[in-house]
Amino acid sequence: MSLPQLCIFDLDGVIVDTARFHYRAWKKTAGRFGYALTPAQNEALKGVSRRDSLACILKWAGITLQKDEFDTYCDEKNEMYLHFIKDISPEDALDGVVPFIRQLKEKGVKIALGSASKNARTIIEKLGILPLFDYIVDGTMTTRGKPHPEVFLLSSNHLDTPPSSAVVFEDAVKGLQAAKKAGMFCIGIGKASELPFADIVWPNFGDKTAEDLARCWSKPLTV
Repeated sequence: MSLPQLCIFDLDGVIVDTARFHYRAWKKTAGRFGYALTPAQNEALKGVSRRDSLACILKWAGITLQKDEFDTYCDEKNEMYLHFIKDISPEDALDGVVPFIRQLKEKGVKIALGSASKNARTIIEKLGILPLFDYIVDGTMTTRGKPHPEVFLLSSNHLDTPPSSAVVFEDAVKGLQAAKKAGMFCIGIGKASELPFADIVWPNFGDKTAEDLARCWSKPLTV
């Protein structure tokens, strides 16, 4: 059975569903300057960094802020988000993902996290799965957000693995675009109609196994 050397997992929507907490926090933040953020707009912010998300919301609202105001809104949004997620526990991990990661780990596959969230490590610790990860890349370590491939290339470089031997698991279009730009095979988690850049789509992890990954995983031809 052929498996990739490295599997990189996004956090939100792949390992745990924190989108509802982001939405609550962003909606309250936007409401402070009189803008009503919609669920559809919140979907467009998937995989986008905090600062870039606020920039998008301000653009939608037609509002310009001074840098100190911008920084204040970012900080307040994060404080609200941290309050909302304070009670996350291992039971909040999405169905099937932790057993899937454990199985890959047992078979010698390197495991990394590639998330735009600056709170990624905190959430992974609350889920009780920090020891499963060989490397974690979060929003504190990147200068360019998805769809730039930096977040994934940092993992492959640190773990000395060529991008062609890595698989990315993502639920957002920008994340999938980043994976393809990095030269990595990518598996979308969610609805196929919403994940056009994925090499293959799984609705969820459910009872997926390493064998399922091996069947769909293919390396680009070497010239």
